[in-house]
Amino acid sequence: MPRPLRVGVVQMRSGVEPAANRAQAMPFLREAAANGARVVATPECTTRLDRNRDRMLASIVPEKDDTEIRAWGAIAAELGVWLLLGSTTVKAEDGRGFNRSIFFAPDGKVAARYDKINLFDVQLGTTSETYRESATFAPGDKAVMATGPADAKIGFTICYDMRFPHLYRVLAKAGAEMIFVPAAFTRPTGQAHWETLLRARAIENGAYVLAPAQGGEKHEDGRGTWGHSLVIDPWGKIIAELDHDEPGLLMADLDLDLVAEARAKIPAWQGGGAFAGP
Repeated sequence: MPRPLRVGVVQMRSGVEPAANRAQAMPFLREAAANGARVVATPECTTRLDRNRDRMLASIVPEKDDTEIRAWGAIAAELGVWLLLGSTTVKAEDGRGFNRSIFFAPDGKVAARYDKINLFDVQLGTTSETYRESATFAPGDKAVMATGPADAKIGFTICYDMRFPHLYRVLAKAGAEMIFVPAAFTRPTGQAHWETLLRARAIENGAYVLAPAQGGEKHEDGRGTWGHSLVIDPWGKIIAELDHDEPGLLMADLDLDLVAEARAKIPAWQGGGAFAGP
């Protein structure tokens, strides 16, 4: 039987106030649901994008105490959709935060949580383009899967994770047919690597890749992000794209049967492979 699945991908320009960011997302969430999306996804740092470490850490609480997370669960229930809160920040035991994706079922309950494993500690060439996520965030320690609508097997990653192919192979070998990559990609790395890396992850693993992005030359906290949200099929074809950095909604129709077809055509990893020489 065919397994079609309509999805919505929301591009945002988040600031430092969670309620304002939720208000920014709501028209796109409602539009996606009204147009038949069964899964809707938002970017990394949807609830708060803030480079001020002290302000960020002073504002976060453990997930169980976070009223904003409960508000997003209520949205999923109101709209009757599977909703990926691309990421929010919750307090970790060591005083830092976890950069956490939360996947809500249509009843508003949490179906899965994923804490970003690979943290963005880089120097891109200028003082303003230095990032030390590990100063603010604690890393996650496990890959996460969930089953969504149409029995879709879903894997979770966040932004910088896309540079670590092993995580995607783990998810694919566990059966992932679609993989989320919510992101707040920098503009220099976005221009150079965004599309190439995402298409590679789709091709290598024969999986759909859904990448909702932050976008804008200057967010409230001063950073710039690349935008250009994408949906890519298991053959590496871009089937939907926002070719700009403005907030917006991307809709796409997936055919989950294409996953098995792509993996059957090029079974590059199912058998484990072997080193054949120099």
